[in-house]
Amino acid sequence: MRLSKSAYLAVITLTLIIYYLVCGIYLNGLGYYNHESLFYIEKAKIVFEGVGNRLKVMGLTSPMIPFYATFAFSGISSTLAPVLASALGTGLLFYIIAGTLVKRLNDDFYIWLLLGLFLFHPGMLYAACSGKNIYLVLTFFYLFFLNLFKFFRSNTTFHVSVASICLVILIFCDYKFVWITLFFLPLVLSITLHSLNLGEQESIFRLFLSFNSPSLRRKLLNKTFSLYIILFALPLASILCYKLLNLTHASDLNYFNESPYATWNVLIDKLSFDQQTTNINYKIPELSLLLSARVLLFCPMILIAVYLFRESTYQVLTILIPFAFIEFLHIKYDKVFLAYQYYLIFIMLAFLCVIFKSHTVKNKQAFKVLLGVTMVLQIGIGWYYLKTSSIPEEQNFVNILINRTEDDTEKDNMAVAGYISSLAGDVHVLADDATAYPVIAFTKNLNNLILPYQPQFLSGLETPDKYADYILIATAKNPVTGYTQLNNKYLITIKQSIPDIGFRKVYETDNWILYRVVK
Repeated sequence: MRLSKSAYLAVITLTLIIYYLVCGIYLNGLGYYNHESLFYIEKAKIVFEGVGNRLKVMGLTSPMIPFYATFAFSGISSTLAPVLASALGTGLLFYIIAGTLVKRLNDDFYIWLLLGLFLFHPGMLYAACSGKNIYLVLTFFYLFFLNLFKFFRSNTTFHVSVASICLVILIFCDYKFVWITLFFLPLVLSITLHSLNLGEQESIFRLFLSFNSPSLRRKLLNKTFSLYIILFALPLASILCYKLLNLTHASDLNYFNESPYATWNVLIDKLSFDQQTTNINYKIPELSLLLSARVLLFCPMILIAVYLFRESTYQVLTILIPFAFIEFLHIKYDKVFLAYQYYLIFIMLAFLCVIFKSHTVKNKQAFKVLLGVTMVLQIGIGWYYLKTSSIPEEQNFVNILINRTEDDTEKDNMAVAGYISSLAGDVHVLADDATAYPVIAFTKNLNNLILPYQPQFLSGLETPDKYADYILIATAKNPVTGYTQLNNKYLITIKQSIPDIGFRKVYETDNWILYRVVK
């Protein structure tokens, strides 16, 4: 009995997931970690092993969806949980795209093209093997635009509702995507103009006719307003509710987005930019005028997508929205380098456009050759972009992947965590996980730690002799020493306020010193 296409896709997806798992576990064995995955590991360990009220950690850790995805695999292995989540999630992303492709195109060439992308493009390997939230961003970005294109074809508001749900999840995977809604405001008007039954084709003349006719004007306003409500009401309401949750439990509406205790990128983005701009080999930051040109070089398939939709103005505008979005990000977050995932979204969008419009191409053989050459070019440029990235974590991933050498980036944190884990069970260690979360992620037992989510942490800071046996201090060489209270200045301040207290150094690395509190 022959297998159906869906069964073939399931087998290919399962094989792809195994491939990602092997690569991810191998890299993990070489010591590869990144700040995002370590942050999720540490927060999950607090929930499972911590002492005290952990509800705030569960509810306010951001981005929420990637944290919960990692949380689900923590029972298997705490350190491997992010890798397991990203490998499985990237495999499911392939299955979703391939499922769309099979429904619309009866040609195996496109399946092999998609498989080549997921096997060899460094961005897909990075999404699958790093433990970062890239796979979730790509998945819901793809589903959001998929449902928009379905709406363009069927004019059924059900697809707008599904797109709205996907947008909500996308925002809770990466809060910066909330700004993409700004660029849909004029597009919705263009869509409703197109849906009116008018003889005039040009949008500006259709708008003129609509506003000069009371019935058409009323119809245009009603349809536009209803689309705005369907598309944007749920995302805005979800964000408002989440901000009120933050206000209730953290006394800050933007705690989830601005506190280093809630999200990993507040500190790391600033640290990465500061390190790059003070480096001897300083690289020129991305220039706004050249950013879209970099995207076109990274993903030339997007030009093919624009060409395929050239006869539909509002659909071309839809494709151009992500360009406006990344330009906006570059202006608003001018001290943050554009992460690799914001380039990868264009590959997802371009492939979606090919799926929807490739059947309209007359010379299919030449079109396939063009797609094949473009895909090979994209994969090659993808490796170059990742290798020359301005973000150290991205460079580190590709170097470990290509050279297959051990990564000693977290060796210092592992050593400190190992020593803390070896201490007697009845001691208490005061640590600040705004900066020390990599150490805590590798610590075996969290019962002995006094962390900021616990109410006794503030008391421990003021009177460590009464609450703590040890204090974890960031050294002057530690890049994060200026972002935590527990540094060398803290020791001087405490000795001034409590003259009888003493500190004895028991363990030291380049970045950390563990002091015994002498009472």
